[in-house]
Amino acid sequence: MENYILKGNLCYSEDQNHIRLVPNGYLVCVDGRSAGVFETLPERYAALPVVDYGDRLIIPGLTDLHIHAPQFAFRGLGMDMELLDWLNTYTFPEESKYAEMEYAQRAYSQFAAHLRRSATTRAGVFATLHLPATEYLMRELERSGLVSYVGKVNMDRNSPDYLREKDACTALEDTERWICETKDAFAHTHPILTPRFIPSCSDELLRGLRELRERYDLPVQSHLSENFGEIAWVSELCPQAKFYGDAYDRFGLFGSDHRCIMAHCVHSGEEEIERMRENGVFVAHSPMSNANLASGVAPVSKYLARGLKVGLASDVAGGETENMFRVMADAIRDSKLRWRLLDQSVAPLTVDQAFYIATLGGGSFFGPVGTFAQGYAFDALVLDDRRYPTGMVSSGEGYELDAVVLDDTALDHPQELTLRARLERCIYLADERQVHAKYAAGRKIF
Repeated sequence: MENYILKGNLCYSEDQNHIRLVPNGYLVCVDGRSAGVFETLPERYAALPVVDYGDRLIIPGLTDLHIHAPQFAFRGLGMDMELLDWLNTYTFPEESKYAEMEYAQRAYSQFAAHLRRSATTRAGVFATLHLPATEYLMRELERSGLVSYVGKVNMDRNSPDYLREKDACTALEDTERWICETKDAFAHTHPILTPRFIPSCSDELLRGLRELRERYDLPVQSHLSENFGEIAWVSELCPQAKFYGDAYDRFGLFGSDHRCIMAHCVHSGEEEIERMRENGVFVAHSPMSNANLASGVAPVSKYLARGLKVGLASDVAGGETENMFRVMADAIRDSKLRWRLLDQSVAPLTVDQAFYIATLGGGSFFGPVGTFAQGYAFDALVLDDRRYPTGMVSSGEGYELDAVVLDDTALDHPQELTLRARLERCIYLADERQVHAKYAAGRKIF
């Protein structure tokens, strides 16, 4: 693997409350990992090639801990509905189309292309229950250069006839065949067990998934405590469970001895929060989706204070975009509304915390990922934020906009705009157009 150095304005989390800023610093890549950040380049690295990105920002790659690939095609639709109605009206009919490989290939190729160009370098991805389509998605993500976990969805009850597996036995046989075909097939794309959620999985299926998890040492991803109607439904289906997460835990699918992602956790009670902390469950916070589908706002700063593992998620298509900068901004904004309108004992998220969960918080599901500290995987984004007007007005020649003349030199950074301010502005304004270069696990994607 190639060794090299990136030079630029480095910004990365040291912990959930502190972002380190290193102007004109050096980030050294050795064997796909960071060898450290330096203000002055050490002599031992002097022979390595330097890629000088000038005044651009360099941040860790962003992790999308929960995204539905087959829902990408209908993002932005049904945003006036609540969760269960939205699933029946949009999600299930769309996902049924992936039984047809021609459709799946077109849709998944577009999804992978968009994700490649985005700020995401690592992702936890839901597919559908269809094996050929899921394997095609994995091949496309491998080609994209991203690092991902992809799940064949399991669902054998409380689902439409056109999107339900024949029975638990068939679902488990198909899932095991898929695991065996994909677990060693790719360098950067891996299988993850994916029960859709408790209501769509029978006890027999959940028991079988536990056996597969133990046999093949796989992580797990699913949904948890997203919506009041869903939570009440789980209580009816699993009366023996103390709370929603306990239903997963009784089947050995809730962390403790394996890595586990639970999306949403909007309405988790104290017992559930403590179980997640004890078991090391990752919370995939999905602010856009939770707002769009009227689920609520998770108390994320409370989770961080309690020592839970928290990452950030677009949850396309509940969330309308894969743009993780937008997700960070929404996480901050929604937490402020929750604090103001619902519970002032839970502080709103800070910029530092939102940046942390988008990088180091979610990245840690993949191991030492999400920051530039020595030994961490070399995932990096080079951001070119020069396109943002600064508001500097000139009477000279320039661009006319509603009778206001803007000097085109305003696209350069005025001296008074600090590196910290530029990073904050990217969180609220950036999208894929600002991603000038992208690296994952030491490999340059573009």
